Amino acid sequence: MKRTLILGASTNPSRYSNKAANMLHKHGHAIVNIGLSGGEAAGVPIEKKGEIYTDIDTVTMYLSEPNQKEYYDYILATKPKRIIFNPGAENAELEQLAMEHGIKTERACTLVLLSTGQF
Repeated sequence: MKRTLILGASTNPSRYSNKAANMLHKHGHAIVNIGLSGGEAAGVPIEKKGEIYTDIDTVTMYLSEPNQKEYYDYILATKPKRIIFNPGAENAELEQLAMEHGIKTERACTLVLLSTGQF
């Protein structure tokens, strides 16, 4: 199954990143949670940016554009196949950088993609 990095992971069950972690887990996807809060989402620890994972299929973005800049190099180093920009996380600059590195980008909602079998 595809391994997904959730950028902006949260322990708060009302946050969409937390809902995505649980739905990805429910659908059998391995996840990596990256965030600032610590704790866990869907039973997986929330890590701070550090270890670079090289087996990431998808980065699903839950950070607003201004908060993404410090993660550009980290995201590119993971060499994901795609980045999903969830509503509110759209970022034309990062989309351009990703495309220059052969990474597909998608402006979509991870929850909808999972619910409709399009993930």
